[in-house]
Amino acid sequence: MTLRKTGISSRRTFLQAGSLAAAGFAAGAPWSRLGWCAKHLAPAPLAEFDYANVLISSDLHESQLMNTHAVLMALSEDSLLKPFRQMSGMPAPGEDLGGWYSYDPNYDYRKGFDNGFAPACHFGQWVSALARNYAITGDEATREKVLRLNRLYAQTITSDFYFRNRFPAYTYDKLLLGLIDSHTFAKDPQALAILEHTTDTALPHLPGHAVDHDQAWRKDKDPLDLAWNWDESYTMPENLFLAYKRGAGQRYYDLGLQYLHDKTWFDPLSRNEHVLKGRHAYSYVNSLSSAMMAYMVAGSEKNLRAARNAFAMVQQQSFATGGWGPDETLRAPGSDDLYASLTNTHHSFETPCGSYAHFKLTRYLLRVTRDATYGDSMERMMYNTVLGAKPLQDNGENFYYADYNFDAKRVYKEARWACCSGTLPQVAADYRINMYFRAPQALYVNLYMPSTLHWTDNGAALSLTQTGDYPFDDHITFNVTSSKPIELTFHFRIPAWAEGAQVLVNGTRQKGAAVPRQFAAIHREWKTGDHVELELPLKMRLEAIDARHTDVVALLRGPLVLMAVKNQQQGPVPQVTRQQLLSARRVSERQWQVDSANGPLTMLPFTSLGERPYTTYVKLG
Repeated sequence: MTLRKTGISSRRTFLQAGSLAAAGFAAGAPWSRLGWCAKHLAPAPLAEFDYANVLISSDLHESQLMNTHAVLMALSEDSLLKPFRQMSGMPAPGEDLGGWYSYDPNYDYRKGFDNGFAPACHFGQWVSALARNYAITGDEATREKVLRLNRLYAQTITSDFYFRNRFPAYTYDKLLLGLIDSHTFAKDPQALAILEHTTDTALPHLPGHAVDHDQAWRKDKDPLDLAWNWDESYTMPENLFLAYKRGAGQRYYDLGLQYLHDKTWFDPLSRNEHVLKGRHAYSYVNSLSSAMMAYMVAGSEKNLRAARNAFAMVQQQSFATGGWGPDETLRAPGSDDLYASLTNTHHSFETPCGSYAHFKLTRYLLRVTRDATYGDSMERMMYNTVLGAKPLQDNGENFYYADYNFDAKRVYKEARWACCSGTLPQVAADYRINMYFRAPQALYVNLYMPSTLHWTDNGAALSLTQTGDYPFDDHITFNVTSSKPIELTFHFRIPAWAEGAQVLVNGTRQKGAAVPRQFAAIHREWKTGDHVELELPLKMRLEAIDARHTDVVALLRGPLVLMAVKNQQQGPVPQVTRQQLLSARRVSERQWQVDSANGPLTMLPFTSLGERPYTTYVKLG
């Protein structure tokens, strides 16, 4: 939170919403400041489907949703409200959750980042996740919990809470999202009124503009206690713009503009200046979604350029898994920092939080640009990082860092209820809205996992059922049902690595359709019984840690990184030849084996490692 190679095309494509009304523009918006230029009008962004439109039948994905939802539903409401009540000087019955979530008036970060670090900071994320789960399942008990939590929270809204909070902007941002998700997905009729009260109370305790991480702005706080300088006001515009789009009112549009972090962040990024070095990784990547919202809601081409340029810079310093930011810090271009991190840290990637930021950003970029490589990045991140996170525990144990050290192991974070316990439930709900997108008379298929999409188009009730064992098998099948024949274009993402891919419709190969890095477009009249087959050749390939250390490589098969299992965590780094790695043979459904001078080397995807020690990278010898 606050502790600190494959490329995306760098071409400058300036896309705008198809009409001012469709983009949600407000009258009198300051176009000159945002870089609005009417001549760059282009098709509206692809639309998301509702959570309820997609039924996922992948055990890996659904088990994560069920685990996180069960933990949140079981949390005591008095325990959830306790820090709000304590910090507002109210009676606070119930047990303390402990860990980061609890309130300790004598907390001192210099003595450790455990109990009391960020009291109540996840409340809004948990309410958001519960509201999204209700949208998925229609479970009334879930909705009732959302409504109870919102009403109990509303009784605790005081100025004292923000005065005592080290992260007033961070916490407000999460509460804002929880309330607008309650309004949108749980249909809470009081959510927007509670949001107004929250905003009125919080604003006097916020800086008034975006303030960089580590920059002091609270003059009434101890200057030697650096934790008062770790707030993240620069991430707020995304949810402020979302609040405006969802009907919360003009003030949220204006606040979104007010908190855009232009001067030292988006302005130089829009000019393709590399200003990432040393910045807190998760929060600054998360802030790029604010740039995308500034484009999607307010028409700012400058902010679109900033987001695209910054994402390309992050990709250039990413691990083979898609993760980034060792020790929660973004790095200088061309540095050896990623290579050094293989021996000097086990804190390689802040996984649930980082993946949540990554998924949002790539989803926005894909919707705006229709560039399939953003989907590639999302897929790589999903299979190699957060989908392998250890389950959230009801005592607050949570998976935080993915470990890419040569001596790695999957472990829980020492502190309970850390920030990743807030984002993991949101990630688990959001898999379904990352899979499919739509445009007029068009469907885009982005992620491949067993699922069924239900939707309507031009009076036809349609479903598309996806089956197969991808990414462990290269064959994916889609079966169509439709209440009547309908003319549509289906677009299927062809990954950059999928040389030789094929698309077949009702058994007939579509020549020239399957081009890597693009969406294969199939336009026809669809009817019940039609089926599409994708063949995505899952060939072995190697990726070096960086351009100067080409002998330190990860083994990939399709989107999966196959990690080398070690006999003991502190054991030697496996040494193999390039040919031995590329000749890895499959010995079971989810296990491969590589011959080496020291005997067979077991290779597993991150989701199958369990408690085994491993290394993501091996050395060529």
